[in-house]
Amino acid sequence: MENKNNAIEVKDLKIRYRCLRKMSIKRSIKHVFKMQKEVFEAVKGVSFDVPRGEIMGIVGKNGSGKSTMLRAIAGIFSPDVGTIDVGDNTVSLLSIGVGFQKQVTGRENIYLSGMLLGFSEEHINNKIDEIIEFAEIGDFIDRPVKTYSSGMHSKLAFSITAILETDIILIDEVLSVGDAKFKKKSYNKMKELIMNKDRTVIIVSHSSETLEELCNSILWLHEGKVKMLGTPQEVLPVYEEFMS
Repeated sequence: MENKNNAIEVKDLKIRYRCLRKMSIKRSIKHVFKMQKEVFEAVKGVSFDVPRGEIMGIVGKNGSGKSTMLRAIAGIFSPDVGTIDVGDNTVSLLSIGVGFQKQVTGRENIYLSGMLLGFSEEHINNKIDEIIEFAEIGDFIDRPVKTYSSGMHSKLAFSITAILETDIILIDEVLSVGDAKFKKKSYNKMKELIMNKDRTVIIVSHSSETLEELCNSILWLHEGKVKMLGTPQEVLPVYEEFMS
């Protein structure tokens, strides 16, 4: 890492999807199809740094590359070009539909998720009762995740991220989940976590009010490229006018 004061350094990041599309050559009894490869570049040469302890918000219309970039920082996607450096920091991604093995129980998924985040079994053992209590899903903790409602899935995912407390937290459109009572509890917990001066956070959100309240800086992505980077006061009014 070039600057030890940074928790995240992204340099010239490019991420491409390779899609397969069926294209008919001609109609025949055998229905012969030709498979054609298409390449879609979701992130197009993005560079930025996030200083340790800071909170960056990311805005942009749907399809601008926000979620793809978060998944790359979390290690789910590999860059096609460029580098992502998070040093020796532990990183968690809080996003609906990411990270659980649906065939095994919630309890087993806590251990799997924790180990993938780099925590020891001993550390997870020390935290698991707190995670289960916070999640408020009762006996379902020992049932397969495939039996969970979307709300229960979100509660458990949030609880793992909130209680294990990684150095870097990536939040993709999820700042409060579950019913009204849990929404309030989760939002307060997340505020407590991200206000820790040693924790670095990236938040993807469509809520300008939330981003203005929580963030030190805003990165505006448009069609896979950086359109603007600055303080919330500098970026958000311009972004909102652009989107109106």
